[in-house]
Amino acid sequence: MSGVQTITVGEDEGDQRLDRFLKRRFPQLSQGMVEKMCRKGECRVDGGRVKSNTRVEEGQAVRVPPIPDSKAPPVVRSGVSEADTKLIQSCVLYRDDHVIAINKPAGLPTQGGSGQTRHVDGMAEALRFGFEDKPRLVHRLDKDTSGVLLLARTRLAAKALTAAMRHRETRKIYWALVAGVPTPYLGEIKYGLVKAPGRGKGGEGEKMIAVHPREVENTPGAKRASTLYATLYRVASRAAWVAMEPITGRTHQLRAHMAEIGHPIAGDGKYGGSGQDNMGDGWGAQIGGVISKKLHLHARMMRFEHPHTRKPVTITAHLPDHMAATWETFGWTEDLAAEDPFEDI
Repeated sequence: MSGVQTITVGEDEGDQRLDRFLKRRFPQLSQGMVEKMCRKGECRVDGGRVKSNTRVEEGQAVRVPPIPDSKAPPVVRSGVSEADTKLIQSCVLYRDDHVIAINKPAGLPTQGGSGQTRHVDGMAEALRFGFEDKPRLVHRLDKDTSGVLLLARTRLAAKALTAAMRHRETRKIYWALVAGVPTPYLGEIKYGLVKAPGRGKGGEGEKMIAVHPREVENTPGAKRASTLYATLYRVASRAAWVAMEPITGRTHQLRAHMAEIGHPIAGDGKYGGSGQDNMGDGWGAQIGGVISKKLHLHARMMRFEHPHTRKPVTITAHLPDHMAATWETFGWTEDLAAEDPFEDI
């Protein structure tokens, strides 16, 4: 049994919950022991009483009561099947000691929810590659959207990447097939977005309603949103290959914005109407013929500042099979598009 001690939160330990900080410093502690220490006032931060979920910051002094020497029971990690391990590891696009980037498959949720037991966050156990902790998600993609998804391998990397996302210091380019041909060919969509009443399983049942920019301030719950788009190639007046860059990061932003200007993303039953064929007028999210009815939305490229080296990193992801088949049908190849069509805007 150790004596009472005061420890200082280190540079790489700030901005985390007290219970997690203590259990990393003292693996023999259980959650119940931490809760009891806080409840009795035996554990204090800068002299003040705290709860187990209080966040500690670099430089703070944490008073710790006597800690038993015996080790806590080993943590049993949730298993990932051999098939899922092979799948998620095959999706890795980039990996170093700080960051992992994967090409998320369409149809695989980013996180779990009601009725969702198979998701990237759970499979991340198979992406530890020798690290003690599994990598952490720093953003998400809709279940049916494929493409570049970043995970942080350390707490410091997670903090830096999350801050970069929050302050819009990353670049994200999406590709989509949309019904009809947007005109003008290059533009910005500025409709605000507000959640419609009701909520489905895991948030996937949500639907966003577009709000005219002049009405955002007067609409409860509405948030401003902005999307740049560029029409790259077209199939007569029936469909178009569009690149999009979300300036803001609202739920279903790209899908709701394209539908609002009359050009829903192909395969988007939520915003385009799955039972409506597109007759070239830009309405109806099914292109018809041999074109897949799956959502044609792909996170093609992400550019970010590396959290450790501070150098720019650019990650690109190949199209999922159903979009690749569509591109082949229309005679398009991935190298026809610039990596960043908005670079000079």
